[in-house]
Amino acid sequence: MKRVLIITYYWPPSGGSGVQRWVKFAKYLPSEGWQPVIYTPENPDLTTVDNTLSSEIPPEVEVVRRHITEPYSVYRKLLGKKGKTGEVNPINAGKKNWKQSLSLFVRGNFFIPDPRVFWVEPSIRFLKGYLKKHPVDAIITTGQPHSMHLIGLGLSKATGLPWLADFRDAWTKMFYYKHLGLSDCADRKHHELEKKVLDNATIVVSVSPYEQKDFQAMTSNKVRLMTNGFDPEDYRKLPDGDGNFNITLTGLFASDGNPKALWQVLSKKCMADEEFRRLLRIRLVGKTDEDILESIKAAGLGENLVYLGYQPHRVAVQEQRNASFLLLCLRQEPEYASAVPGKIFEYLASRRPILGIGQPDSIMAKIVRDTSSGMVYDWDDTKQIASWVDFCWDEYKNNELNDNNSDISGYNRRNITKQLVGYLEEMTADKQ
Repeated sequence: MKRVLIITYYWPPSGGSGVQRWVKFAKYLPSEGWQPVIYTPENPDLTTVDNTLSSEIPPEVEVVRRHITEPYSVYRKLLGKKGKTGEVNPINAGKKNWKQSLSLFVRGNFFIPDPRVFWVEPSIRFLKGYLKKHPVDAIITTGQPHSMHLIGLGLSKATGLPWLADFRDAWTKMFYYKHLGLSDCADRKHHELEKKVLDNATIVVSVSPYEQKDFQAMTSNKVRLMTNGFDPEDYRKLPDGDGNFNITLTGLFASDGNPKALWQVLSKKCMADEEFRRLLRIRLVGKTDEDILESIKAAGLGENLVYLGYQPHRVAVQEQRNASFLLLCLRQEPEYASAVPGKIFEYLASRRPILGIGQPDSIMAKIVRDTSSGMVYDWDDTKQIASWVDFCWDEYKNNELNDNNSDISGYNRRNITKQLVGYLEEMTADKQ
């Protein structure tokens, strides 16, 4: 069996979509003839924990953990934060105090490309020695954090091994990049490092066709597309509905994606329809900004709110399936039109209707349209949002709110793993 070294910051017990991407690849790679060797920190800064994901890792997977110097403990002391609470994304949060502004300036200008940069050189030194005793056929790095790509850059140059750079997110075109308060020198350094990775990787991979196009404009190296997806095994033996009219959102819910028009629509309908008010549940499963919770309560919907906070992935999948319709909100940043929230593919697998709120020309909107899985409206399109809610409510009352049966096999994790194996075989062909 061939071996592939996968360098990732996020690995169980860490939770979240970034972890799930490579847990699922590791789950299916052995059946395709590749043994994953995971290199990950032994002391990462965990914002979410999901111990259930570990059960999906097959015994063939080798995991190597090494200590990392983490500056986030200092960051929390500076801001007076003891736990993991705070904004979903404090970088582009609203008004900041002087401590937050200072820490953001330091983070952007002194930790380039990110605070995990201290792990780069020690990892290259360690892995050069490790690979002499435990050889592999290829290297994969996945970012963010983009420091993982710098490990791949140095290790590939030192060993001559083929290297696939997997960009789960954009780098200098990331929606919050402009909020980092970068000096001209720091901005230039980010762009230089980004181009080095793009130019020197054997294969570059992006999860979004829009971001793929952006990366391609920066390099002569061919940039491939390999989306996120869903695991069909997650959607077996799911419970039936609970009888309520559930509007459900799973995953991160940031204040700059707050669908205020929807809360207004729901509030007005609750006042006009007692049965709707009684059966409506707004179910939020994942870390949600306080501004959103307050906005829901201010609309008079506090009794309809069910805030579960972060839950294991299995629970999130059950909640998706139990939804009358699923809510998918993009952030109100122009760059976010290029992003593909990982949850969209699991939403598709749940087969429940999707209400997307965000840029109508976004890649998210295109996927929803192409799969006939729902509708996407702008944040302030109250009329269309109200029509959608009315339609789903009428279908629900008539027991006709049916599953979507469109072909989504292209987003099946098994099939995407086969695509990854094709890239690995391509990279290693001339090494055989």
